[in-house]
Amino acid sequence: MGLKGGPTQDEVMAVSLAKLGIRPGDRMIDVGCGTGKVAIAASRVAGRVYAIDKRPEAIACARAQAKDAGAGNIEFFEGDAVDVLAGIDRLDAAFVGGSRRLPEVLDLLAGKVQGRIVVNAVMVGTLYEAIASMQRLGIFLEAVHLQVSRSAGIAGGVMFKPINPVYIIVGGAGCS
Repeated sequence: MGLKGGPTQDEVMAVSLAKLGIRPGDRMIDVGCGTGKVAIAASRVAGRVYAIDKRPEAIACARAQAKDAGAGNIEFFEGDAVDVLAGIDRLDAAFVGGSRRLPEVLDLLAGKVQGRIVVNAVMVGTLYEAIASMQRLGIFLEAVHLQVSRSAGIAGGVMFKPINPVYIIVGGAGCS
């Protein structure tokens, strides 16, 4: 697909979606949707998914992937997440895969999301920013460090090649 930073690895997506706890009929948002992989997976359960990315090539890719997957309940927005979020009301879950303007994005999401907010981060600075913002907002629940390795052939045997570690930061109002 050729997009910088994506797509989200299957194992990371599985844990992130489990932490989101999306239920049938939920309204979910994917901020920094990239290839649309998380939005498409969420659309299989959620009633409505909003997918935002600043990059036109990401939105084009995500739209094509959603069409191929038959995911007709995703609405795509090309633009800055802070600007787009201003026009969206109540949400049940939010996945943040992009870190641009993260404190502002989390400020907006904290007032709109009834359930869980999950941020994926590969940089330690983003991990810190997400935790600090969620703590300031009183919504921080946990952070998970996920390291996945996949089998690969070597000299007639099998080894495990690590994938870059990912931090999954979970927040939400009224969640336990």
